[in-house]
Amino acid sequence: MILPGRFNTLKVVKFVDFGVYLDGEEKGEILLPARYVPDACDVGQDLEVFIYLDSEDRIIATTEKPYAQVGEFAMLRVNAVNNIGAFMDWGLMKDLLVPFREQKMNMVAGRSYLVYVYVDADSGRIAASAKLEKFLDNVIPVYSVGEDVSLLVESDSDLGYNAIINHLHRGILYHDELPGPLRKGQQLTAYIKKVREDKKIDLSLYRPGYEQVDGISQSILDRMKDAGGFLPLTDKSDAAQIFEQFAISKKVFKKAIGALYRQRRILLEEKGIRLVF
Repeated sequence: MILPGRFNTLKVVKFVDFGVYLDGEEKGEILLPARYVPDACDVGQDLEVFIYLDSEDRIIATTEKPYAQVGEFAMLRVNAVNNIGAFMDWGLMKDLLVPFREQKMNMVAGRSYLVYVYVDADSGRIAASAKLEKFLDNVIPVYSVGEDVSLLVESDSDLGYNAIINHLHRGILYHDELPGPLRKGQQLTAYIKKVREDKKIDLSLYRPGYEQVDGISQSILDRMKDAGGFLPLTDKSDAAQIFEQFAISKKVFKKAIGALYRQRRILLEEKGIRLVF
């Protein structure tokens, strides 16, 4: 089944002067213009192509990679606005339309917005929407604690950053567990910390559990040995300084040195931590 707005693997059927035609199954033959035809291409060969509609709403293929496929969220820049809506750069020759009815506020050319890419049920055209809540949390979250997930930062709040998980759900990264500020549209790999009874999801940039802290504790010990047994860092050190040294949050650092102290492997001094040899 051919899925417009997504990558499909299609077989080359025939060559023409202006490109090649691919077997589009129920969609018929689909043109891949000559500028996208790879070298040493032959009839019968399978090609991975992105399927979308050209400026005349004809189905067409390309080997270019859009910034987002149908069913995905992305931070995209508006190239132009007219009486139909906003047209966003999504990495293809044809811009992606955000109709006015799908805008939370009037979009402005030159600015970037977080949107969801979808196929319009009435026209069959690929479009985008800034009304993200319509496309989130529509299926029951089934995640395991410690499972790694892809994140797209959505917005900042008093508690932390709201983030989109695997293009399906909304979760939160808490400020006090982060090494520093994040930016809207930033893509990250994170871990499921907890799925609450109300289906809200807590996230962490660090794999939860003893193994993660134990691994960081060993990294701290190794760094201390390389530094001659002393590091000028304490639980009162600036979070950015800790992140620069170990790429971890201040909360995780405090937990790790606390474990080392209880194991009597370090001493906690006023100006830093000292290795016990």
